[in-house]
Amino acid sequence: MTNSTNPTTSTSSTASPGPRAGRREWTALGVLMLPLLLVSMDVSVLYFAVPSISADLEPTGTQQLWIFDIYAFVLAGLLMTMGSLGDRIGRRRLLLIGAVAFGAGSLLAAYADSAETLIAARAVLGIGGATLMPSTMALIRTMFRDPGQRAKAIGMWSGVMTGGVALGSVMSGLLVEYFWWGSVFLVNLPAMALLLVLGPVLLPESKNPNPGRFDLLSVPLSMAAVLPVIYGLKEIPSEGWHTQYVLSVTVGLFFAYLFVQRQRTAASPLISPALFRGRGFGPAVALNLISAFAMMGSAFFTTQYLQSVLGKSSLEAALWSLLPAVLVGAAAPLAGALVQRGVERARVVAGGFVAAACGYGLLALVGTDSMWLVLGGAGVLAAGIVTVMSQMMDLGLSTAPVDKAGAASSLLETGAEFGGALGMAVLGSIGTAVYRHDIPASAPAAAHETLGGALAVAHRLPARTGDALITAAREAYTHGMQAAAIAGVVVTLGAALLAARALRGVTVREVSE
Repeated sequence: MTNSTNPTTSTSSTASPGPRAGRREWTALGVLMLPLLLVSMDVSVLYFAVPSISADLEPTGTQQLWIFDIYAFVLAGLLMTMGSLGDRIGRRRLLLIGAVAFGAGSLLAAYADSAETLIAARAVLGIGGATLMPSTMALIRTMFRDPGQRAKAIGMWSGVMTGGVALGSVMSGLLVEYFWWGSVFLVNLPAMALLLVLGPVLLPESKNPNPGRFDLLSVPLSMAAVLPVIYGLKEIPSEGWHTQYVLSVTVGLFFAYLFVQRQRTAASPLISPALFRGRGFGPAVALNLISAFAMMGSAFFTTQYLQSVLGKSSLEAALWSLLPAVLVGAAAPLAGALVQRGVERARVVAGGFVAAACGYGLLALVGTDSMWLVLGGAGVLAAGIVTVMSQMMDLGLSTAPVDKAGAASSLLETGAEFGGALGMAVLGSIGTAVYRHDIPASAPAAAHETLGGALAVAHRLPARTGDALITAAREAYTHGMQAAAIAGVVVTLGAALLAARALRGVTVREVSE
């Protein structure tokens, strides 16, 4: 048995292969992909349902925000807790418990008769999602011991996660077009039922045989660290660097410090410091965070560009945004194949970041009528980022002991949540600052806040004045997008250099229970 506190030596491409997975494991992976797809879709599934929900439930402005945000907040806040819990009680057991919670939350949301009920249902969905995400990744680590097969499985996991967010908005638009808004939640039920039927048959149970006592104090500390930071970073792009949001981030970082100190001193920590003793895990978490920064930072602009600058309807914009997924689907398998054929992982990951920089470079060239350039840039960027994400997930899980796979996967995913929020905050703030600088001083106050505000005001002005404001606002937004894209080029090229340095010579040895 390998010592789990020193998990480093040969690369995963040259590591001694474990037993190869067969048809049963690949079928089980297909079953795992369904709930994973739905969890990622639920991030964006309300995009088109909001008008119908508003008409039926009449939520206040604050309630509408919580209907949107509570799912992501609960999901991010509980990832580390649920990952560690899965290591203790069994990943399959936690996955099935999560499926019940997600199905119950979906049913409650579909037939919610008040805004309060819908907010509560979305919170239950977040709890279910927090159990499903790290459990699926930890089970992949358990089922696929052969490095090449595991790399393919993780590549599929990464592709499904990325594609689910884009698919959620399209699915929402189609369902709301032909059914009532609750149908966007009911589609979750068949997949969860299938998981509950086939999971006990196909999925192996795995857990840490000696987990120690569950550290209850770490749970509120982890949530106090994650939630204020995510909240503050989420509000900054639209509301600006106001004191309350900066204070929220600061408070979260203070609790993050306390959480880290607790993990270093607790007898049975929620996140074992032993995970970071090998050279691979720390860089995997950091680079995965940067990749999420780049992905979400670009999505913040491209979706609004398609709708507000090009004038596409929400459903049209969502359908067009599926085109970049064509490149994404091939990126992770190609990256895995290159590593398995002996190409150094550092070069593959650095190459992924360079590709992302090229995608941002294309976005820096857009004008106010550049749909194909935007879609092409978004596709190249997403392909590069998925290349990085799939490799960092593979590296992070390969260097983690199997008995800590749940905690390892939850930490990787929590880092991605932080990175996505940070990307929207930083790049969104850059774009907003340029937009507000470029808007004519004579424009109405609402036009200085957002492009959406400018378009709304313009329709109430005389035709010539309104058209001039629309043109100026769209040009200002495009200039802001260009500036943010240039910043994205700098970040991703810096990440490429960091990856080349941090991953050079990093080696992985398979760690057994």
